Amino acid sequence: MKSAEETGPRRGVVGALNRALRVLIVLAIFTVIGVMFIPEIQRHRQERAALQKLESEVQERETALAARTRELQLIRNDPAYVEVLARDKLDLMKEGETIFRIDPKALTPEKSTVP
Repeated sequence: MKSAEETGPRRGVVGALNRALRVLIVLAIFTVIGVMFIPEIQRHRQERAALQKLESEVQERETALAARTRELQLIRNDPAYVEVLARDKLDLMKEGETIFRIDPKALTPEKSTVP
């Protein structure tokens, strides 16, 4: 029969190795599961970016629609606005009136191409 002194430390080393092996197996399983989900996570990020792009496009279109709706309402209900539009398109002005035109293209800075 073996004494407790001989089996004690040896059993402790084997037990520690068994625990370490179990931890490594669990980590390997989690790693495999994580690797399987990486494509899904990337796809989710791409879809989220596409969704944000579409939401911003919807917001831009809603803003443009609101501006056009307001302009249409002014055209239908405000004769002074229609008069201003007509004079602007025909380049006419009232006596004593001064018109200042600002070119929107001149307001945007040109992109310089520096090598």
